[in-house]
Amino acid sequence: MTISSHTGVLAQRLRPVRRLRGALAAVVVCLSLGACAEQFQKGYILPIGALEQIPIGASQDQVLIVMGTPSTVATLSGEVFYYISQRAERPVAFMRQTVTDQRVIAIYFDKNRRVERLANYGLQDGKIFDFISRTTPTSGQEMSYLTPLFKLISFR
Repeated sequence: MTISSHTGVLAQRLRPVRRLRGALAAVVVCLSLGACAEQFQKGYILPIGALEQIPIGASQDQVLIVMGTPSTVATLSGEVFYYISQRAERPVAFMRQTVTDQRVIAIYFDKNRRVERLANYGLQDGKIFDFISRTTPTSGQEMSYLTPLFKLISFR
């Protein structure tokens, strides 16, 4: 056998190895992209234990010290501070984000600007749900304000 025939035989034997190496490289790239799941936090980030620091009857100033400036303020029967947040993730870069959690923390004040009640609204079974009182708000002025907030912060 000549050197050129040995080279040809060797090249034929290496073709499957080269294909396997290329396929393996593609698998590694796909797995590494899959491991790059990204998480996003938008809006207000609730400090751990913050709601426990706000007793019923606390002043509006105390709430501002603990919670900071609200995302928005409304006037229902008294003033209400809303702190809006959203968490989203995407499994691979350049894919669409999927919302994993939406929250609206509501702090209701009476006419004397004292905390009357706290609520931590989120979505449960597709409905707005208060995770503090464990209830679903009924229709009325409160729901007419909350519903657009959840539609405003949701994107899919």
